Amino acid sequence: MYAASAIQKLLDELERLPGIGPKSAQRIAYWILNADHADAIRLAQAITEVKETVHFCSRCFNYAQDDLCDICSSSKRDASLICVVSEPRDIPPIERTGSFGGVYHVLGGALSPLEGIGPESLHITELLS
Repeated sequence: MYAASAIQKLLDELERLPGIGPKSAQRIAYWILNADHADAIRLAQAITEVKETVHFCSRCFNYAQDDLCDICSSSKRDASLICVVSEPRDIPPIERTGSFGGVYHVLGGALSPLEGIGPESLHITELLS
């Protein structure tokens, strides 16, 4: 497809996102091009802000903006109950149920010997601590 170099660059970057193929990249790129300047800037600023301010919680390895995530820093959580999850993205669906009042521990992946991911690659030592 022919596109101005700036558009092609945007298309190429959008296609690198998981689940975004050429058609989805085109729809997003043209939405950005046709959006109000302020909308596009807000999107760019949100991406920049999340990359600059979000890191892993020092206790559970969930996403956090402070040293501890909101869950670990909450006095309403039962720290004796730990739900072990593979990735931070596994936490919101559990939280939406409202049925778990404990804390989480994020392993940072799953065992996959074929991909060279063993116990030493995950946050298992931190869990045991």
